[in-house]
Amino acid sequence: MIVTEVLGSEYDLELANALLEVLRDMGADAGVKSWALGGSQEISTAHFSIQGTPLTVEAETYVGLSLTGDPLIVKVIVDRVLNRAGN
Repeated sequence: MIVTEVLGSEYDLELANALLEVLRDMGADAGVKSWALGGSQEISTAHFSIQGTPLTVEAETYVGLSLTGDPLIVKVIVDRVLNRAGN
């Protein structure tokens, strides 16, 4: 099972930095990054893995900053990010 959790606004730099710090603290390995533009919608995607478990981070216009992956790992990461970002 895979879940997607929207953490907040796609342009919230503090939130994005908190997410990257948590991923780094948890030993995440970075993978492929991509960027696309379709009309007025922009999407940046970055792939990570933690102990072989894949995660995807997306910043998408009108959607927000999201994390997709295993439900248990996503919950741990989201909780840590929100605590770190002060949300």
